[in-house]
Amino acid sequence: MLSKQKMLAAVLSTAVIAFAATTGSALAQKKYDTGASDTEIKLGNIMPYSGPASAYGVIGKIEETYFKMINEQGGINGRKITFISYDDGYSPPKAVEQARKLVESDEVLFLFGPLGTPSNSAIQKYLNSKKVPQIFVATGATKFGDYKNFPWTMGWQPAYQSEGRIYAKYLLKEKPGAKVGILYQNDDFGKDLLKGLKDGLGDKAASMIVAEESYEVTEPSIDSHIVKIKASGADVYFSMTTPKFSAQSIKKLAELEWKPLYFQSNVGASVGSVLQPAGFENSQGILSAAYAKDGADSQWDNDEGMKKFYAFLAKYAPDANKADGSVVFGYGQAQTVVQVLKQAGDNLTRENIMKQATSLKDFTPDTLLPGVKINTSATDFYPIEQLQMMRFKGKKWDLFGDTISGELSN
Repeated sequence: MLSKQKMLAAVLSTAVIAFAATTGSALAQKKYDTGASDTEIKLGNIMPYSGPASAYGVIGKIEETYFKMINEQGGINGRKITFISYDDGYSPPKAVEQARKLVESDEVLFLFGPLGTPSNSAIQKYLNSKKVPQIFVATGATKFGDYKNFPWTMGWQPAYQSEGRIYAKYLLKEKPGAKVGILYQNDDFGKDLLKGLKDGLGDKAASMIVAEESYEVTEPSIDSHIVKIKASGADVYFSMTTPKFSAQSIKKLAELEWKPLYFQSNVGASVGSVLQPAGFENSQGILSAAYAKDGADSQWDNDEGMKKFYAFLAKYAPDANKADGSVVFGYGQAQTVVQVLKQAGDNLTRENIMKQATSLKDFTPDTLLPGVKINTSATDFYPIEQLQMMRFKGKKWDLFGDTISGELSN
């Protein structure tokens, strides 16, 4: 009888231990930091809904709408996304104020897709000191891939230096005797693109570049800078500008009847928000580089990814301009952060969010060009590193040549 009791006790204790182990592992599977729970994931965002870069505000609106779609489909692993997006007017001090509000008052899990080089530069140290992820920032400044000094900050789009190098590669091949005039925005965006171009031109940069003019985003017009560049005798012109100034630039060249070989930086190459307002007749022959599909180009009508994009617009954002590059951008960026959240599973800690953001393998959002894939690692914080040259013809961009990689090393 005693031995039976002992046996029963042993069986019971084994069952208790097994139950405790399974309960413990079940509990261990769910980990949350501030901003996450069984029902919700809070994301913070900062956009220039007003000010000189307000053309980009549509990105935040599209992201908000994308998350609405995800929530209607049941959310991510059963959790709904709460997307809190504030306006900073493209002002760094305002961005700092909004970042603090998101972290300390709204208590978001992390910041996703804050826009602009100046704004992200202003909040980078604060977020890293708090160990709050600042992921898929909407800027191609090279500094946002510096995993050694800023392990909580990560870019999304191709680095501006990569873009500059690709233009240099094209120029050296097609017009090695060029006299180059450059207009660039006087911040990390413009300077980064300029550095990439100069690095790509190498020893020839000094002899090829005949004029450099910088402008401030607070300037109402860039006309006087363009007049100076034209007077330098340049036969190649680089417009390293954001949308408002990109459109001004195209119009001014037409007014001056100046027809150099024209390069427009990718961030100012939207058909809907730049080329159409500037006038299609003024935009013919302009060169740029792309990593995403043009939402208004009929060549993508039967593309599987773009079918999903068009269906999303039809149902959730019928008034959105599919010709606006920012609409395409917001969709692709939101799709990427959803992938990170899916990979994170029930471990919604800030540390695991960074781990998943740096573990993307050949991820292809619906809107990226064929051959362009997102790959990240613990030592590669540049998700997209390929671009393809394109030329504006008629009412759309024509892609040409192969996809070119402009990979950077830290």
